[in-house]
Amino acid sequence: MQLLHTGQCGVCAHFGEHHADSEQLVQIRTTKQAPEDYVDECGKNEGIHLKVTALSGCDGFEPAGTA
Repeated sequence: MQLLHTGQCGVCAHFGEHHADSEQLVQIRTTKQAPEDYVDECGKNEGIHLKVTALSGCDGFEPAGTA
């Protein structure tokens, strides 16, 4: 498990945006920890079906709401 910090995909509103209420995403956002190999979609770039790890990041970061 890796700690997540502001600016990383795992704590971004767009990470797994279409199923943000899933138990695993809620747990990642609550604990701010994710497996290094956890991959999900970026909703901000849904037209290209971009998949990123929770540890990734970009300039489109928007903090996810609290669970």
